[in-house]
Amino acid sequence: MKISQRHAWTLSVEEAIAIQEQMQAEVITSDQLQQPVQYVAGVDMGFEADGTISRAAVAVLSFPELELQETSLARRPTSFPYIPGFLSFREIPAVLDALEKIKITPDLILCDGQGIAHPRRFGIACHLGVIVNIPSIGVAKSLLVGKHEELPDTRGSWQPLIHKGEIVGAVLRTRVGVKPVYVSSGHRISLPTAIDYVLRCTPKYRLPETTRIADKLASDR
Repeated sequence: MKISQRHAWTLSVEEAIAIQEQMQAEVITSDQLQQPVQYVAGVDMGFEADGTISRAAVAVLSFPELELQETSLARRPTSFPYIPGFLSFREIPAVLDALEKIKITPDLILCDGQGIAHPRRFGIACHLGVIVNIPSIGVAKSLLVGKHEELPDTRGSWQPLIHKGEIVGAVLRTRVGVKPVYVSSGHRISLPTAIDYVLRCTPKYRLPETTRIADKLASDR
């Protein structure tokens, strides 16, 4: 993939906030997917040398078969500290390096993190989706913002995630008897469509196959 860098990555928190607020205006939360979706990708991160080196992994799977087609890894020095709400500035530089190595351009990217379910409506799935202009979904393991009603213990059940009076995502049960995931639109996809694709990418376990494979690569497990 050929990727254009939109801004610098060594920034102050104030500069990062300004970028989030500026680029958030470009986020599209309606469906603009290439049909049919043939390839889905997962991106995930690991860290080496006490967090000083970022290790990004990309896994591209066929859809709907979810068969692994291609992977890539990239390492680079970590240039931004760990601060909740600013995950993208810490992780995306290495993710972009890994994406540049793949030959198959995915039709949809699932990120291990938030989309618009974010204090400034610009989580890592939004940031990455806008930069590469590919539909993206945030599939987070934990809650960042918002509240929701109790969720039935049935696969496919979900409840709206509400923050400041706005539906910003969904808490989704992907497997009976395990914790739910938090799904939100990243870019060029609506919440109902995002929920549908997350379920179709999660046939057996709590997390999507895209995330599971990318996590193993990023963590060297």
